Amino acid sequence: MKFFFSIVVMLTALLSFSQHDGWHISATDSSNYTGIVVANGRIGILPSKHIFKTEQIILNNVYDKESPLGVSRILSGLNFQDIQIEIDGELVSDENISNWKQTLNMKEASFTTSFSFKNKAQVSYTIYALRNVPYTGYLDISVKALKDISIQATASIVTPKEYHNPMSTFRVLRDLETTMPILQTVAQSRQKRHTVAASGTFIWHDINSTREHQRPELHHKKIDDHNHQLSFNKSLKKGSALDFAWTAAQTTTQDFNDPQSESERFVIFNLLTPREDLLNQHKALWRDLWQGDIIVEGDLQSQQDIRLALYHLYAFGRGDNNLSIAPMGLSSQNYNGHIFWDTELWMYPPLLLLNQDIARSLVNYRSDRLDKAKEKAVNFGYKGAMFPWESDDTGEEATPAWALTGTFEHHITADVAIAFWNYYRVTRDKKWLEQRGYPMLKEVADYWVSRVHKNDDGSYSIKNVVGANEFAPNVDDNAFTNGAAITALQYASLAAKALNRSGNNMWDEVASKIKIYQFQDGTTMEHSTYDGDIIKQADVNLLTFPLNIVTDKATVLKDLKYYEPKLAKEGPAMGKSVFAVIYARLGDADNAFRLFKESYEPNKRPPFGALSETATGHYPYFATGAGGMLQTVLFGFGGLHLTDNGIEQKNAILPKQWKSLTIKGVGKEKNTYVIK
Repeated sequence: MKFFFSIVVMLTALLSFSQHDGWHISATDSSNYTGIVVANGRIGILPSKHIFKTEQIILNNVYDKESPLGVSRILSGLNFQDIQIEIDGELVSDENISNWKQTLNMKEASFTTSFSFKNKAQVSYTIYALRNVPYTGYLDISVKALKDISIQATASIVTPKEYHNPMSTFRVLRDLETTMPILQTVAQSRQKRHTVAASGTFIWHDINSTREHQRPELHHKKIDDHNHQLSFNKSLKKGSALDFAWTAAQTTTQDFNDPQSESERFVIFNLLTPREDLLNQHKALWRDLWQGDIIVEGDLQSQQDIRLALYHLYAFGRGDNNLSIAPMGLSSQNYNGHIFWDTELWMYPPLLLLNQDIARSLVNYRSDRLDKAKEKAVNFGYKGAMFPWESDDTGEEATPAWALTGTFEHHITADVAIAFWNYYRVTRDKKWLEQRGYPMLKEVADYWVSRVHKNDDGSYSIKNVVGANEFAPNVDDNAFTNGAAITALQYASLAAKALNRSGNNMWDEVASKIKIYQFQDGTTMEHSTYDGDIIKQADVNLLTFPLNIVTDKATVLKDLKYYEPKLAKEGPAMGKSVFAVIYARLGDADNAFRLFKESYEPNKRPPFGALSETATGHYPYFATGAGGMLQTVLFGFGGLHLTDNGIEQKNAILPKQWKSLTIKGVGKEKNTYVIK
């Protein structure tokens, strides 16, 4: 086996879709359908199998209470992309079309639907969540006439019923000879925490759409308070085409003092920017993202699966907003759009290797909420900083009060610190370490010193926690919680040394004496009273990867063989990823590849291969599972390690099913690794 320093990429798809290459996934059968989102880190647009329809639009970091006595929930925004077309007076619908096809282009982050309408027209449209204008969407439409036809195109802004006091307007804004027709709705979110504004307009590519006398006449119609429309009519000769777009923006008081005006400005920007320039900027930003890529030769299915996972992590994050990624990203409201350990332990490590800009946003999201974490520690009788199990825009605990995880799943605080030190390991950014990294690591270490209980023998215990295995609530000395606390304390000391600070002697003292229980045969116990129960997900095995605490090969193998059969069949997707990484690092490519596939294949949903959290779930897209399977490739097969010397490659291994594996754009130096 040879290891080279250079790279390329490819990946993802499944079931009843056609496979073309490593960048495109196409569907021609909509009978068993789970959609794939297009997103830009600010908004997520979920297309529908129904032509010209959009299932929902998710607004990142915009929350309102789910009910008067509930917790926060991410907003499903105003649907600014509901389109319909009539040809010769007949509504074009699912029932009267043929040759329906949808294609996700991962390289350019676009989603195209095409079909034929009788013998009269061929229609296609492409959805973009513009990376360059991140509060906007762009729907590019083409109608090619097979005979002389008349067309009526209608765009709507549909306000979900949970919104209050929608104000729906159509205005033609003017500046000298430039006219800008704007369809707009402004409404209040479900508990009236936010004002939400959506604006949209048509763009005709073949005419000057800003000159009123040159464009088709527009007609405004109000269906009801929650739905109003803008339409135009156009005649087409046989062989000609109508190419036009609908662009829309959505803004809220979470990010703007005057979202009503801002949503108009974004639409006007898109209206007055030439189509090629606007879309080329979007595509160029995605080209930059794909500098970090993974390429599998010899296994197209694995290539598509891997790339689809990476596409989603890129689509759900940005390097310029200091926001994090929820378990379902911007594809659904599941888990209320809250931020969990899923980010730091599962999604963040692949991004840290392949895109430090997005990784920096993820850690800065926590840093921006450090003061709230310090308040929480004080409120529960501790020192330092104590992070919420579920986090929203406020930084306060967002878990429902009835869920024990919110009160007792404390390893999240150590998970955050681990992510912070790993960011410094990769970037060597001392200014960031001084301003954001060390202040966080210090407060987390102080928390664990105050959180532990000193035993009579001088050891330390962490009592009454929910561990990574949430099937075992309120236990003492959970293996992963204790291991993560040890690691966070050690990293705080390393950060202090890197900055020539004195640190706290108790950090090393406590870290060296926190208890990890074992059975008589040396197998690591999941907690102090664990007796072999089924577990929700890997817990003990996280001490081997990523914590590197259990390193003795005999113990590592005992832990693997003991806990794999204990995993619940309906557990979350990422559990088996841990086992896969460890087997790969032990040199066992067969077991590693088996578990790699088992970690996500049962969770794939047709027609595009969207991942659900479990084998029976249907919510797209489980970004946590994507992070897990990518870690198998990067840290397992790729042999990459995060060390105090940066990113190092050790003992990479290639599954026999693959001809080669290339990982490119790794770290600050954008290194490439080729495994053959």
